[in-house]
Amino acid sequence: MKPNHIQHLYWRVGFGISPNQLKLFSKKKKKEIVNQLFEDSKSMTTLEVDTTEIKTILSDGFKISPENRKKVQKLSRQKTIDLNKAWINRLAEGQTLLREKVTLFWANIFVCEDNNVVYIQQFNNTLRQHALGHFGDFVKAISKEAAMTKYLNTKQNRKQKPNENFARELMELFMLGEGQYSEKDIKESAKAFTGYSHNLKGEFVFKKRQHDETTKTFFGKSGNFSGDDIIDIILEQKQCAQFICEKVYRYFVNDTLNENHIDEMVEVFYQNYDITKLMSYVFMSNWFYQEENIGSKIKSPIEFLVGLKMIVPVEFENKKQLLYIQKQLGQILLNPPNVAGWKGGKNWIDSNTIALRLKLPSILLNDAYISKVKAGATNNEAYRKEAFKKKYGKYFKTKTNWDSFSKQFVDVDTKDLPFYVISGTLSHSTALYLNTLDKSSKREYCIQLMSLPEYQMC
Repeated sequence: MKPNHIQHLYWRVGFGISPNQLKLFSKKKKKEIVNQLFEDSKSMTTLEVDTTEIKTILSDGFKISPENRKKVQKLSRQKTIDLNKAWINRLAEGQTLLREKVTLFWANIFVCEDNNVVYIQQFNNTLRQHALGHFGDFVKAISKEAAMTKYLNTKQNRKQKPNENFARELMELFMLGEGQYSEKDIKESAKAFTGYSHNLKGEFVFKKRQHDETTKTFFGKSGNFSGDDIIDIILEQKQCAQFICEKVYRYFVNDTLNENHIDEMVEVFYQNYDITKLMSYVFMSNWFYQEENIGSKIKSPIEFLVGLKMIVPVEFENKKQLLYIQKQLGQILLNPPNVAGWKGGKNWIDSNTIALRLKLPSILLNDAYISKVKAGATNNEAYRKEAFKKKYGKYFKTKTNWDSFSKQFVDVDTKDLPFYVISGTLSHSTALYLNTLDKSSKREYCIQLMSLPEYQMC
């Protein structure tokens, strides 16, 4: 398998590839490498932060005192920051690379948020558990999650007083897409999800007395359908496979859809809705490695941060600063903007975020300073350094592990560093620019590479 194809694969299923990995994989065939990715991701380790104190408060049943409610809210705010950081670190570790990347993908399909960290941690681990499993089982599990029943008001969905929020989003955002159903389908399917609830601990509770037992007519079928029945009927629609395959293609291949490639994916996925088979088909397809798909996607803020962290391990001394960076870049893990999630693609970049992205490697890795002055201009240099720190550097205090970087790239010639840092082909003007840079310091050269527009792509 060609080195640039291996690099491309690992940018899409993860956040980059190390020289040692590339050396190892370059001796293997494509099928071996792809199979290894799935083999490494078979295990499912939950992502956990310590929520013992919250769980103790929630263990009393269905009621909670106002005082304890405030305590849970305060603890949840603190622990959600911990969970955010833990997920960033998990993504950067790369031990179950594909499962974590696909979990990140599904988090922007089954969009959900909650102010109770116990519920949102449980939801996140349900995403992780089903990320490479059967899509139908996945949707059914999501529909019963405490965070989701709160977020889309399923708890308020009762017979004779249905709430249609979940039923609508199930079809529009989770399984079919806009315009693929009628208002009657929404009303009828909402009845099937009546009675869905949870207890304080976040465990699913089906309240039979609140469930509508009448006959529902949905997509031309009639019966006393349950919520699971509704999901099964939707799965029968080939549009469901089409909708998900388009989402997968945009995220893992290219923002511009290729109808022929999508048709191939749909035929594979519609057979049994096996996510692993679908993803394996994509990564084994020759078109996945075509030039038009390499380095063609704008990194999300999380892909940008995790990719940087994999090359040069960096930790924030104040964990709130990690959230601040995510907010400035436009994507906070566990905190989606709305039920539709992040739009992605070109929406990641505007005049503010691109300016910060280009400065961020130097902000985090080089003492919050980008040197743009000529040698010898010491007074001017000191002034610019102080001005830059005043504008940006005061926000960020980091610990950078340059020893790890040095060990990782010890056998890589400095001039070859762009291959490992940047995905895709450099533009002619950028290539000329790189020829003018001082390559005496591999560390400084790496920061300069990360400050290029091309580094925004994967």
